[in-house]
Amino acid sequence: MDAFTSFFDSQSSSRNRWTYESLKNFRQISPVVQNHLKLVYLTLCCALIGSAAGAYLHLLWNIGGILTSLATIGCSIWLLSTPTHEETKRVSLLMAAATFQGASVGPLIDLAININPSILISAFGGTALAFGCFSAAAMLAKRREYLYLGGLLSSGVSILLWLRFASAIFGGSASLFEFELYFGLMIFVGYMVVDTQEMIERAHLGDLDYVKHALTLFTDFIAVFVRILIIMLKNADKNEKKKKRRD
Repeated sequence: MDAFTSFFDSQSSSRNRWTYESLKNFRQISPVVQNHLKLVYLTLCCALIGSAAGAYLHLLWNIGGILTSLATIGCSIWLLSTPTHEETKRVSLLMAAATFQGASVGPLIDLAININPSILISAFGGTALAFGCFSAAAMLAKRREYLYLGGLLSSGVSILLWLRFASAIFGGSASLFEFELYFGLMIFVGYMVVDTQEMIERAHLGDLDYVKHALTLFTDFIAVFVRILIIMLKNADKNEKKKKRRD
């Protein structure tokens, strides 16, 4: 927790030093790496479009479920095991993984549309805003400044896995689910920062695999989006129950 506190403290302390000119200052990032980042984020946008298409296919044909989740994992593993020189194949696998991921999230999106479509728009907008802000913070920070958070985040993911395992065996509770939800959101928001800095550092060292880096950021984006959407749906449900009690 101290590491997360220091992150936000450092951002608040440096806020007064940020000007329009400083926001355009990417001298720490070489032109080669800047071009790599453009490719990564362009590929990420295409993956998000593919994910939206997958969600739409679920709304049409109700295809989302365990099979699409397994297909997402399979395509991701296949992509990571494919040599980097087979660029077209790897991009196709990324788009396939994104489409299957969108179909897997489809049931949740369908629920949000049935309750209130504006919740879906707000959740996506909030995720995009958080992603943009934390990615920019990672780019503007000193090189490797937040990479040390990676160990803490990995430990957090392990805690989530153990909690999920314990819930499956001994049964869960509403309070435990709430903790997993908010703690998981904090973990994956942290990964947005760490993965962005790690991607930049790897690019400086010659790793220009933009497809793999786009897959990593896509995973972070979807993980945060799902948690924000669930939180907003829960809040909407609570508000609806309060209105019924008043009536």
